[in-house]
Amino acid sequence: MNKVLTLIMALSFTFNIYGQGKSTALIIVDIQDFYFPGGSSELAEPVAAAKNAAIILEIFRNKQLEVVHIKHNYEPGGDINEIVVPIDDETIIIKDEVNGFLDTGLKEHLTELEIDTLVICGMQTHMCVEALVRAAHDMGFVVILIEDACTTKDLKYNDCVINYKEVHASTLSTLKNYARIITTEEFICDKKIK
Repeated sequence: MNKVLTLIMALSFTFNIYGQGKSTALIIVDIQDFYFPGGSSELAEPVAAAKNAAIILEIFRNKQLEVVHIKHNYEPGGDINEIVVPIDDETIIIKDEVNGFLDTGLKEHLTELEIDTLVICGMQTHMCVEALVRAAHDMGFVVILIEDACTTKDLKYNDCVINYKEVHASTLSTLKNYARIITTEEFICDKKIK
């Protein structure tokens, strides 16, 4: 982990976020306590995903770029998890629907800041993350999805149980038509991002 943090610090000063010449925002979707061990909707490996999200978050903070935390209006366990807890000047959007753009003012906020590129990570891959990626693409944003900074859970449909790894992979397989999908390490190291 120390090697990764050292690499982040070394690259953060030369790291260029890519877009269409305006600006980039990080959107962290629903990394909330109810998805963690003991929560009411526990996911598979939420700590690992959140730690990767925290790495991306640190890059954005170092570059003083816009960070938006999306928080689903749900209790108990509705607090944003301490691994990615917002700091004072970061935007928090509270939502009641799966799609973080729906009835939240998120699009207006991004438009006001002239954001054209979104880096997205969070929970759950097959629900709120997927909805946000698709909506963002359809609104004309360039979208980068950090695949290992997202996670999900096993799903059941009738008698069919789908393992969380398959849920995650199949969702990413469809989202590649809407976003550039990369890992945390690829995001850190990709010099083509301008």
